[in-house]
Amino acid sequence: MQKVKITVLKCAWHQDLADQYANPNLHPCTYNKEGMTFICANGFQKPEGLCDNAWKSMMEYVFTLAHGGGNFYGGELRNPKQFIASCNDGIRPVSYLIEAMDEDAIM
Repeated sequence: MQKVKITVLKCAWHQDLADQYANPNLHPCTYNKEGMTFICANGFQKPEGLCDNAWKSMMEYVFTLAHGGGNFYGGELRNPKQFIASCNDGIRPVSYLIEAMDEDAIM
């Protein structure tokens, strides 16, 4: 099993959706910042500091990469050992790069 690195690529904010659907006090995500990285050391446990909702949207890909799988969606990405996932917040989605590392996971 391999360690998996998770990198925050982009924190988006859809003002038009916020204006139409959100409470006035909603703001862009402050939980994770672009460039932050997390290491999933054992292939199945959420890294400390990673948003719970983001983890729910990516954990199956982390698990697959940790166990040697990849090539998601028929090879749409250049590197079969990577995947781009986003949290499920439609107003302020955060995109993450998930990639298998060459290091073995902690057992």
